[in-house]
Amino acid sequence: MADESYLRYVALGDSQTEGLWDGDDTSGVAGFADRLAARLDERHTGVLYANLAVRGRRIRDVLESQLPAAVAMRPDLITSCIGMNDVTRPGKSFAKALEDIDLLHDRLAETGATVVTTTFPDLEKILPVGRVLGTRVVRINAVIRAAAARHGFRLVDLYVAESMGDPDVWSSDRVHGSPAGHTLFAAAAAEALELPGSNHDWAISNPAAVAPDFRSRMYSQALWTQNLLMPYLWRHVRGLSSGNGRDPKRPRLQPVVSVPEALEALEAAESSE
Repeated sequence: MADESYLRYVALGDSQTEGLWDGDDTSGVAGFADRLAARLDERHTGVLYANLAVRGRRIRDVLESQLPAAVAMRPDLITSCIGMNDVTRPGKSFAKALEDIDLLHDRLAETGATVVTTTFPDLEKILPVGRVLGTRVVRINAVIRAAAARHGFRLVDLYVAESMGDPDVWSSDRVHGSPAGHTLFAAAAAEALELPGSNHDWAISNPAAVAPDFRSRMYSQALWTQNLLMPYLWRHVRGLSSGNGRDPKRPRLQPVVSVPEALEALEAAESSE
């Protein structure tokens, strides 16, 4: 196990890192980064944590806005989970997005911080439209893996993890993690960092998990179209993003707070169903 302590942690990304579907905008959202920060603080009290992620953000947004803010905080740990909005958006900008994420990784390496990055799961196992997006996922994952090897980043490889095919890992839209999913993502990051007590159990499929039937998969597809694709097309026409008007939930390094008890209660309720 690694013997390193991290005292200044900054999370970069989009809605997954912000914590969407792990709580709500009324009670607050947590997400895997909050959970990882809490785990780090349990090991070494006094960790400072900032979360610059905002829903709807793309790779270019992280390069131009989040990364400079993170660098100014002089973090010793950075998590970067970005690119799914580039994968799922129609249009011809994907090739440029691949160049941008390679540049982002080069810039992250220059910070001197320990960097945790991640591949994206196999969408074909989660969402019917995943068959359409599957090639893009494979392409961006190849760029991410190459950068991780080049720079010595800690890699969370969600694409090969059997657990990512379990329906309870995902919210009803099958794109964002559920509370259980965010817990797994945090455990995966902990393993990548070789934190004491971490292991590879997060990647093991739950044998009791029931694969969604055709009707459930089509319902998830309808939710994806209604809640993600159509709003994007409407915002795109107007030059907007789902994150317009939103600021990061933790724009500055602050002491870690525990994941809200309400979210823990939500997890317990879901696990008992």
